[in-house]
Amino acid sequence: MQLSDAQRLDWLRLIRSEGIGPRTFRGLVNRFGGAGAALKALPGLAKARAKPIRVTTKAEAEREIAAAARLGIRFVAMGEPDYPLPLQATADAPPLLAIRGDAACLKRPAVAIVGSRNASAAGLTFTERLSHALGHEGLVVVSGLARGVDARAHKAALSSGTVAVLAGGHDRIYPSEHEELVTRILDSGGAVVAEMPMGWEPRGRDFPRRNRIISGLSLGTIVVEAARRSGSLITARFALEQGREVFAVPGSPLDPRAEGTNDLIRDGATLCAAPEHVMAVLTPLIGGPAPETGAEDAADRPEPTLYWDEIDFSAEPITAMAAEPAQSPLDHDPASEAPARPALRDDQAVLLELLGPSPVPVDALARQAGMSARVVQGLLMELELDGKIWRHPGGAVSLR
Repeated sequence: MQLSDAQRLDWLRLIRSEGIGPRTFRGLVNRFGGAGAALKALPGLAKARAKPIRVTTKAEAEREIAAAARLGIRFVAMGEPDYPLPLQATADAPPLLAIRGDAACLKRPAVAIVGSRNASAAGLTFTERLSHALGHEGLVVVSGLARGVDARAHKAALSSGTVAVLAGGHDRIYPSEHEELVTRILDSGGAVVAEMPMGWEPRGRDFPRRNRIISGLSLGTIVVEAARRSGSLITARFALEQGREVFAVPGSPLDPRAEGTNDLIRDGATLCAAPEHVMAVLTPLIGGPAPETGAEDAADRPEPTLYWDEIDFSAEPITAMAAEPAQSPLDHDPASEAPARPALRDDQAVLLELLGPSPVPVDALARQAGMSARVVQGLLMELELDGKIWRHPGGAVSLR
């Protein structure tokens, strides 16, 4: 698939519109046959809301594309040749990925290295040796540009290839002192990628969003040091959900920075005390197919999942209204061409009455409501747009 400029603009407008995250984007494109058609349908889907959905205007999307181009950034859509296949195979993959640098390194096998921002000296030393050795074995090192372990992993892999994943926009590097590191990554043939709009200042909830991209780009995730509530453990949990390998570096039981990694090992993660421990697991995967077979098998994968209730994969709007229909076969299901059942308010009320604060699997909800799974999924998409439900692990939902 290769989008035209008009289609790419429609994709950007749709994903930047109010309440539209990766899952909802996919559902809308499949239901209406293209991003342009989905943009036209949004006002009708939101007619029962107290206020209409704010749709990003064509002018606003054009301004973002122009601002990105000035920094050498381009938007690559899921399904296009330069979109990383391992990331495309994940349930919450960004429909558009803003890429700066050499996209070729995103086609090479990669491993994520993450860990504590206030890492110990021993942890930083091990990170450096591990990153350098894995790079020498041909792996691209992916991390989140944070202080501590992330920054050390990037620096040690500059000569072999590294990818930094941003929590904010490309023009809002966080932390700001790593702007020089970004320049070094780009100058050495690496890449920097982001999901969020230009000008977006990263907030706390944006870092878990970033973390699922870090793990999604990689064959496996290595956690060097992590306290029990560390964001690095969120990356590891995303890796498990995505069917990727998880490695953990053991540490002293007296060091709080090792509590999370020791827990991972106890729970079944592969112990990593040397680069060989990683290569022994990943070597059979290198040069073979991606960890998942691609977006065409999305229907066979479980529903997208979240790990914290407060994580919401809906991008807030950077700004509203219509474009030409754009045929975009994103995980296209021929059945989606059939006329959709109208979203009756009575049907929504039935679902809302059945839901509570505890997560309920969608198939169980459909059985209890006496509706088909297809109808329930459509209603849930509209309730999600209306901000009435949360999504949970395993395809479950609850009242928001």
